[in-house]
Amino acid sequence: MPDQKDRNIDFTKLDYLKIGNARHRQAYTVLTENKIMTCLQSYDPILVGTIPINIDIENSDLDIICYYQNQLDFAKQLKFSFSKFENFVIRKSNGPELKAVKTNFRIGDFEIEIFGQNIPTRQQNAYRHMLIEYKILAERDEVFRQKIIDLKRLGIKTEPAFAQVLGLSGDPYSKLLVFESE
Repeated sequence: MPDQKDRNIDFTKLDYLKIGNARHRQAYTVLTENKIMTCLQSYDPILVGTIPINIDIENSDLDIICYYQNQLDFAKQLKFSFSKFENFVIRKSNGPELKAVKTNFRIGDFEIEIFGQNIPTRQQNAYRHMLIEYKILAERDEVFRQKIIDLKRLGIKTEPAFAQVLGLSGDPYSKLLVFESE
């Protein structure tokens, strides 16, 4: 991956993965050879999560967020494009707090999760959190990064791990967003 101090990475494109570590290059190959992003192109897909910012652990998945305008059409596209892959499952959430479609499947060494909402991808919390976490990592040292990874290996999710290492109390998901304006 490019130097952690380089804040000019465009995470909306996959090119940065080509010059990253072995896991980045492997993710790039899986995503491009299987045309994952191409199939999702009309939904403004963005790879988010731990792999892009180099805090992934052995079983980290490839998280892709999408923006749909029609939930049913999006679900149909997911089924049409990805149901052929191993362990394919699709779920819809239509609760008052969250309306979303999520699908999971496996390609080779990677579990892939595609998450869609009727919220533009650059406004979704997963993308916003990743940018904040990347900024924090760029400002800290390798010891900090390793602490996050160690907590993740203990089963702690990414945002709570950051909150713990940063000493933040309260809801870690909302607390991290405070760093967005800094």
